[in-house]
Amino acid sequence: MSAMQELATTGGLKDPVFDSQAIFCAVMNAFAHPGAIADLGERATAPAPLMPAAAAFIAAMADFDTPVWLDETLRSAAGLREWISFQSGAPLTGRADAAAFAVLSDPDGLVEVDRFAVGTPAYPDRSATLIVQVEALDGGEPLTLAGPGIETEREIAPRGLPGGFLSIWSRNGALFPLGVDLLLVSGARAIALPRTTRIREA
Repeated sequence: MSAMQELATTGGLKDPVFDSQAIFCAVMNAFAHPGAIADLGERATAPAPLMPAAAAFIAAMADFDTPVWLDETLRSAAGLREWISFQSGAPLTGRADAAAFAVLSDPDGLVEVDRFAVGTPAYPDRSATLIVQVEALDGGEPLTLAGPGIETEREIAPRGLPGGFLSIWSRNGALFPLGVDLLLVSGARAIALPRTTRIREA
């Protein structure tokens, strides 16, 4: 077995059925409760620099019908494209607007959020979910969330979001019911920010 084949075939879900169900439930719960931290566990280990939470999401949620887009750093990572193809069967696309799932190793890529699919008036669900790797899910500038799934307000403080994030998110929100959804990940943990979530400075 070549080194590239070994990278592709190792680090997948140990119990594909149980682990996929657990990850799916954790992700759905995270989107149902925006801002709450979800632990996706160390269920999948992909070639660096893909974080465990992002690897778990792709391994459990991506399939033949969900094209995956990677930013430049991830596209050039040794063995990562092969790992995604082997572990999920998902096709990799070079077109951001064709991706069902887009993975960003650099949150500054959110500045160009308009390049991703936002759905259509007839099919608003045909939009991209962006998996964005950040430094940490705490310790950053506090933000206040409101909207569906949040009883009153919820505060988060992810570290590593790009400058002007609130403006980026406001542009996305103005597209509703169209728009992208975000999953911020750090290590094995994640925070979901669906397009319906309103965000302001705390």
